[in-house]
Amino acid sequence: MIVVSDTTPIISLLKINRLDLLEKAFGEVLIPNAVYEELTADKRFAEEAKLIQNASYIKNVLVLNPEAVRILKMATGLDQGESEAIVLADEKKADILLMDEAKGRTISGQMGITIMGTIGLLMSSYEDKLLSSDEVRKCIDGLQSSGRHIGERHYQMLLNRLQ
Repeated sequence: MIVVSDTTPIISLLKINRLDLLEKAFGEVLIPNAVYEELTADKRFAEEAKLIQNASYIKNVLVLNPEAVRILKMATGLDQGESEAIVLADEKKADILLMDEAKGRTISGQMGITIMGTIGLLMSSYEDKLLSSDEVRKCIDGLQSSGRHIGERHYQMLLNRLQ
């Protein structure tokens, strides 16, 4: 399975100390260089950067067509990381693109890319018995208390699936 990730799902998992779910759920996750830079360049988050740098299952991959990234970014207003993640997912024929931002999800969906967000990853992890219902609730509480926005519809959908 080929999985590409944008920045936000990884940041969300870092905030709840569950970066390990990426490896457990997918084995390996590809991130484009712009996403790697977003995750590791800010000196205020040196500890988090070290976690990313030391996670052997997160692979920093160069996008082959930077012109496609430039055009996508200009045409849509997406940032560099989102644009690179979408182009990389397309180039690699990824099975899943991990992305939370609505605009990027819409554009990816229009391109035929299968999208999963942080909440979707938590749901999938629960269904695959990687997380218990209590662990999922703890993750959701952690996301909310760290200031991550969780849409009410997704939140209710997740709670309804937990037993």
